[in-house]
Amino acid sequence: MQITVIGTGYVGLVAGACLADMGNFVTCIDNNIEKIEQLSNGIIPIFEPGLEEMVKSNVAENRLCFSSDIDTAVKKSQVCFIAVGTPPKEDGSADLEQVFNVAVLIAKAMNGYKLIVNKSTVPVGTADKVAEVIKKYTEQPFDIVSNPEFLKQGNAVDDFLKPDRVIIGSNSDKATSIMQEIYSPFFRTGNRVIVMDVKSAEMTKYAANSFLATKISFMNEIANLCEKIGADVEMVRVGMTTDSRIGNKFLFPGLGYGGSCFPKDIKALIKIGSENNCEMSIIKATNEVNKKQREIFVKKIIDRFGNDLKGLNIAIWGLSFKPKTNDMREAPSITIINELLSKGVKIKVFDPKAMPLARNIWGDKLEYCNNSYDALQNADCLLLLTEWNEFRRPDFEKIVELMKKPIIFDGRNQYDKKRLQEKKVEYYQIGR
Repeated sequence: MQITVIGTGYVGLVAGACLADMGNFVTCIDNNIEKIEQLSNGIIPIFEPGLEEMVKSNVAENRLCFSSDIDTAVKKSQVCFIAVGTPPKEDGSADLEQVFNVAVLIAKAMNGYKLIVNKSTVPVGTADKVAEVIKKYTEQPFDIVSNPEFLKQGNAVDDFLKPDRVIIGSNSDKATSIMQEIYSPFFRTGNRVIVMDVKSAEMTKYAANSFLATKISFMNEIANLCEKIGADVEMVRVGMTTDSRIGNKFLFPGLGYGGSCFPKDIKALIKIGSENNCEMSIIKATNEVNKKQREIFVKKIIDRFGNDLKGLNIAIWGLSFKPKTNDMREAPSITIINELLSKGVKIKVFDPKAMPLARNIWGDKLEYCNNSYDALQNADCLLLLTEWNEFRRPDFEKIVELMKKPIIFDGRNQYDKKRLQEKKVEYYQIGR
């Protein structure tokens, strides 16, 4: 099948590569000429395990190509995926300008029936608005489908190739049939395609992400209470998650959620509720708890060293919002580092993948190290902010040797407190 994917960001690039890998002929469109040239030459702007290899192999097999010529791509394709950004406005609502601009370009290029698939996260009712835009510019037949993505960064390729479920929001039997044909190769061992109306599909994306974010904030709030009363949040977590009604996902205490999805979708859902006179009390609380969690972590450092942190040397392991990605959007590290810099702290950092992006954010305000141990030289304390695998089993003897003071503030509860105490390491966790 000939498919066009408009937008080569995280969602568009993964979708385009995976659809091509299943034998489709995919053209990925972007208006950034430099980015298109880099992608055509195998230079991938994001780190995602398995993605670079998949892009290169499908380009070599002529199933995947990159272009800025949307007109030609739309004309030769039956299906057009919209995968452009919907960043939050100042009031929290989703900015749909890119979606509508793409809709206009698709409409002007249409030369027959087109199935337009919205993979961008958009408010309920956006499909109707896109249809209105397209009708202004063409009389060609078309259908609009909502096909929200549920990709986890760091595992996105596997998530697309082996999805838990695929949601198709469609009000057209023809559109539904085409979408089922597209996704049939991904479900050789069972059909997990869920078909529903368009508005319900648009809402499902927000509801799913907001619920997962709420679980994270709930566990962090429990962790904070555990610290106050002397309970161990890890024991509490185990006691909770063995209940089959609760499950064990997204219930690890830490520094809160970040990334491009949860924060944006939470704010958008709050705004949608406000516009429809529906108070989203739980979602608002989720957002507030998440913001406070970073403040609570900084307060742990202040409680240990005092209000005057000027001149303190701090080492930081991990900058991306989660492991297996270089994405720093809404990362806890940004809030924490900015607060520490404002207090005159000297900071040395290391992250396996996010260092170039960190340089773009802070420039020469930080010292960027070649490896995790370089960051520890003469440090007063270590902050663990992202749980990369290489940080899980470090050489604690070397840590003690390199640091001025062997003090660790663990934002991910990775280490065994008893073991560290035996090595004379002062250790602080979340909720323990």
